Amino acid sequence: MESYQFDSIGLAHFSFAILSMILGALIIFIKKGGSFHKKLGYVYFGSMIGLNVTALMIYKLFGFFGPFHVFALISLVSVIAGFVPAYLKKPKDTWLEYHYEFMNWSVVGLYAAFWSETFTRFFSFQGWDGFWILVGTATGITVAIGAYLIKKKKSYFLEKFGGKKYASVD
Repeated sequence: MESYQFDSIGLAHFSFAILSMILGALIIFIKKGGSFHKKLGYVYFGSMIGLNVTALMIYKLFGFFGPFHVFALISLVSVIAGFVPAYLKKPKDTWLEYHYEFMNWSVVGLYAAFWSETFTRFFSFQGWDGFWILVGTATGITVAIGAYLIKKKKSYFLEKFGGKKYASVD
């Protein structure tokens, strides 16, 4: 596997990834709705756009549009689908729910991609069949934990920040 870690696109991709991972974790743990949350959210959104655009420019692993590019497109859609409703506050009755779901999934996807990238860097030996098992297992565990936490915290989040309208949401 040819390394791209020192070319400009690879460096930009790496930088956006680190920034996105730090901001994604921070945003999950800080108080929601305030100006600090919004400012960090804008930077997270921009770094995720940069991350996904640079991901779509990297072809050195497979030499063609591969499975990681598909996940970059899904990530791009997810972060846009989480940002736009919060930015526009539309649709009026459900924007908060869309924002919660899509932004949380964008962070889960980011950390799942971290495992894929890590294992690609360290374990993608030619002829080693365990690579995809490693990537799939780590991604599956990350997604399962993320799904559990998103579902568990959803009612609390929506009731706290969305008011009575969301008091009965599961």
